[in-house]
Amino acid sequence: MDLAGRLVSAVTAGDTDTVRTCLEQGAVPDTLGPDGLPLLCAAVARFDHLTAGVLVDGGADQDFELPDGGTPLLRAVDTGSPALVSAVLGKEPRLRLPEASRRELLDLARYWHETGVVEELRRRTGAAEPAVMCRVDNPEGDTIDEFSLGGRTVRDGHGAVLTHLEWAFGVFPPLDEVMARAVPHAQDGDSNWFAAAYYLGQRRGPRIWSELASLRHHPDPLHRSFLAQVFWHRNLFATVDRAADVAQDVGFLASWAQEEPDGQVLAAVLGIYTGHGHSEQEAIGLRYIGHPDPSVRSEAVFCMSRERAARSDAAASALLGLVHDPEPDVRASVAQVFAQRFTPDKRLEPAVRDALLVLVRDETLWVRRRAAQSLSDYDDRSAPVLDAFLALLDEEDKDLRLEAAWALARRDHPRTEEAYERVGPLDAFSEHDHRTSGIWRYRASNRSDEA
Repeated sequence: MDLAGRLVSAVTAGDTDTVRTCLEQGAVPDTLGPDGLPLLCAAVARFDHLTAGVLVDGGADQDFELPDGGTPLLRAVDTGSPALVSAVLGKEPRLRLPEASRRELLDLARYWHETGVVEELRRRTGAAEPAVMCRVDNPEGDTIDEFSLGGRTVRDGHGAVLTHLEWAFGVFPPLDEVMARAVPHAQDGDSNWFAAAYYLGQRRGPRIWSELASLRHHPDPLHRSFLAQVFWHRNLFATVDRAADVAQDVGFLASWAQEEPDGQVLAAVLGIYTGHGHSEQEAIGLRYIGHPDPSVRSEAVFCMSRERAARSDAAASALLGLVHDPEPDVRASVAQVFAQRFTPDKRLEPAVRDALLVLVRDETLWVRRRAAQSLSDYDDRSAPVLDAFLALLDEEDKDLRLEAAWALARRDHPRTEEAYERVGPLDAFSEHDHRTSGIWRYRASNRSDEA
């Protein structure tokens, strides 16, 4: 088979690696498929954003004029797949595309969004039967609804596509307009929700700040939850040059946290707020340590646990009191903040050690995991700690057995060899898992001692 034939077969099969290899060997990226259209159209029709991205990176023309007057990029917008549009859009679309083309793309995405996927599918196909819907997971982690009707399949992501195109073309609509695209798609990880929150989180300036600040008092908790998501993106990659913005955001979050009545929204706000040092952080944590919503209590734990910072007696006492909290997530958070990095002098205080020894025997697996990780970090070699790790070698969970073996190796315990045998084959773990090296370090150390 010649190079062009191999490329056609690879695109048709969704074999992205072979597509890349063919292009590197000189295959023409705009090679026509059996239907007489550029292969990029075939990737678009299959919702194959990975292959489409490789073709575009390899030189495929996403603006190629098709016999019907459209382009591969317009067809990508039609699919309603944000991942596909992002892959086909290419670099510097604002410079590449004339204003009329940019407007056409925006109008198409807006039309689908405002009309509705099912309604437009009915209009285009004439089908009257119910549409078939399924939830699709994208490799990037977000999810989206997909509808099939009359032999055509389209994804309900045109709101996200529109938001993405606006950002790419330098169009900045008001907050309410962007937010309206997200609120109907509030389920976890939805592409429309994610795109609206993400791109609003990238915007700066007094206008957007004023719009965001006013949303804090919206009567609907769903809108306030969306605001929290925007702030999560605003503060995800805080940089030195944004110090003033970050300080303003953290002060806003602290004030909001003290007034937010909804438990789920409050937990989201605290989750963002605790990522920054703030003078009121411990006081806010103490305020919510007894909140009825366990997700709030879990975040309050981190409010009282800044890295390398000493806790007040009140905070230390409150955390110890949560060792027996009825919710496993809260106990897991406590186990996590008892780690060495939250201790200024790296010493394991007796009260914290006793708490971790309780948590490492917790009935819930992930609580035991967190407690074992925190206890392992310290250099405590007391008999109760060693006995706790030896007991963990009887756990059914392989990861927990490895944590125990690693802890024993770090303490140069004579039963380290046995501990790693109890773990089982180490190739079941990631090659980057530092704990698998414990056995080799132990053997090397003991050979050195014998020499």
